[in-house]
Amino acid sequence: MASDLSSFGDQVVLVVGAASGIGRAAAHLIASRGGTVVIADLDEVGLASLQKELGLADKQVKSVNMGDQSSIHALITSVVSDYGQIDALINSAGVVGPTNTKVEDVEWPAFERTVTINLFGTVWITQAILPHMKARKYGRIAHIASIAGKEGNPGMHAYNASKSGMIGFIKGVGKEVAAEGITINALAPAVIRTPMNADTSDETLKYMLGRIPMGRVGEPEEAAEILAFMVSRACSFTTGFTFDASGGRATY
Repeated sequence: MASDLSSFGDQVVLVVGAASGIGRAAAHLIASRGGTVVIADLDEVGLASLQKELGLADKQVKSVNMGDQSSIHALITSVVSDYGQIDALINSAGVVGPTNTKVEDVEWPAFERTVTINLFGTVWITQAILPHMKARKYGRIAHIASIAGKEGNPGMHAYNASKSGMIGFIKGVGKEVAAEGITINALAPAVIRTPMNADTSDETLKYMLGRIPMGRVGEPEEAAEILAFMVSRACSFTTGFTFDASGGRATY
């Protein structure tokens, strides 16, 4: 075991949703700390540019659709086949879904797509990866939820439901695998400067920014620092928990 618990030497870290935003920042940070990073996303252009930046081999770049259970299983099987291990997972994939929309006006296909990718995808990838971690008696899992999963944002009903569901799911799994050398935690950011927020209405963004005591959006690198701890050896006595990255918006 490395004496520096923040080091990822000899570890394979899978980063899903790595093509942009928080996932991209996390991939950079984990790689800088010695980890063998495997990046996955549907955005082939974003993955290609990140591969070039990090100097990754082709087998470190994977395509995955988080709204498709079979695609998720294929991803985990591929990484295990390539490396024989997955020490840590960072799942930052997600969609915003409808914003600035009254609940009675939300169209079901849009609601369902948001919940499928954000919540079902979280469940599916956790189910797929846990057997491999259990076999090795070690693992770190970090899913990106949202402050919306704690407090709710008006006009973002599908997103609120999906992220709240993630938090509840992670609480239960954390207790279930607590004695097996595996930790699973959530990160609940407030507004972060990412391409994902390009789909959020100006009115909703103004509402969310107005609730952050620091008076600014967060940066992807700030969230990545917390994620790096969450999937490191140092995170050995915290599981089923939701860390905040909210500029003071939530303090519980």
